[in-house]
Amino acid sequence: MSEWKAKRFWKEAAVVEEEGGFGIRLDGRAVRTPAKAAMIVPTRPLAEAVAAEWDAQEDLIQPGTMPVTRSANAAIDKVRHQHAEVADMLAGYADTDLLCYRADSPDSLVRRQAEAWDPLLDWAEARYGARLVPVAGVMHRPQEAGALAQFSAQVHAMDNFTLTAFHDLVGLSGSLVIGLAALEEARPAEDLWELSRLDERWQEDQWGIDEEARAVEAVKRAEFLHAKRFSALSATPE
Repeated sequence: MSEWKAKRFWKEAAVVEEEGGFGIRLDGRAVRTPAKAAMIVPTRPLAEAVAAEWDAQEDLIQPGTMPVTRSANAAIDKVRHQHAEVADMLAGYADTDLLCYRADSPDSLVRRQAEAWDPLLDWAEARYGARLVPVAGVMHRPQEAGALAQFSAQVHAMDNFTLTAFHDLVGLSGSLVIGLAALEEARPAEDLWELSRLDERWQEDQWGIDEEARAVEAVKRAEFLHAKRFSALSATPE
């Protein structure tokens, strides 16, 4: 990772069309990933976002200020080489989706979960032809095999860059359905994040806000919104 500690050596970051996509050049020198692969991304908007992050660097390269570059690196260096394994892991969330595990009491929480989460399960059924069934309690109850297979096929069909974004959308929210809704722009990403925090909001209503927990959540929320932005930048016109 020594290249991340280098001082800025370039004057201009530019986007160039390459075979298979778009690359970024620093004064004509091609940007490469930490694993030394060519930094070739699928869309010009994504390449422009990466170039803008490089252009914004000052004396030292600060990877913490380069989230789009970091996600592109992950898509190329990691997900590309383990696409099936990552897709299998994420598809598994359908069998334990946050939206399906409901409280059995108190009635106020039961109603809140149903009002907030049932419409997303309805949307997923209408969109993908697969229904996930909510259950009361925390004990695992397997979902119907056909529904799981349908959702798995959707995940495995994602390209490397979309799957990279989806990894964070699902992992941070705890819900495959919320991740799909974010990709499909079924609802604003900010609203979807709030839906993933419904139980925490209910607890706050009862006991007050834990500022330390909220600070941790703020970091996760920013990562969720970044993942949504990365997916949008990566999307190729249909």
